[in-house]
Amino acid sequence: MFIGHFGVALAAKKLTPRTSLGSLFFAAQFLDLLWPILLLAGLEHVRIAPGITRMSPFDFYDYPITHSLLTAAFWSVVVGSGYYLLRRNGRAAWIMGIAVLSHWVLDFLVHGPDLPLWPGGPKVGLGLWNSWIPEILLEVAIFLIGCWLYFSVTRPRDNTGRYALWALLVFLFVGWVASLVAGAPPNERAMAWGGLSMWIVVPWAWWADRHREPIV
Repeated sequence: MFIGHFGVALAAKKLTPRTSLGSLFFAAQFLDLLWPILLLAGLEHVRIAPGITRMSPFDFYDYPITHSLLTAAFWSVVVGSGYYLLRRNGRAAWIMGIAVLSHWVLDFLVHGPDLPLWPGGPKVGLGLWNSWIPEILLEVAIFLIGCWLYFSVTRPRDNTGRYALWALLVFLFVGWVASLVAGAPPNERAMAWGGLSMWIVVPWAWWADRHREPIV
């Protein structure tokens, strides 16, 4: 799951129109933003194993800190509480926390049984990565619905708000398609650095969204 996570963030704007899209992107992608940092630190691990699923060449055999259900719930509380302390907006804080937890739920749909319920606990996953058409249809549907909901509650203030947002959406979609056809990276370290590069979408989303306004 990739653009589906961003679809959730875009859709969440409908529920909290004055929360920055950058913040919502941060929440919905938080687990995957933290994960490459822990990979590089040697605290979590992955193997490149072409063929392990039809759509992903990665064996996620050790990532309990970021991708167990228990720790995902913990991170959702951390992010939601942190947002509340900064903004004093209870509704938005709840949505931020739910967005963090939604990442695990969407991953559960597509991953094989590699998502631990708690560190060291049983691993689950429905495995849609082994079914190209259902996974792609699901991911595109979530992304498009998210885009539609986002555009239903915001409008551009200027050309930056129009074109920066569209450029971001195209970047995400093209990046996702490229990841499907690119094959496996040369090694795990390169994979981690590639994951770190996705931090760029958080300030990009904040910037584009800053040039848009809620439709009252």
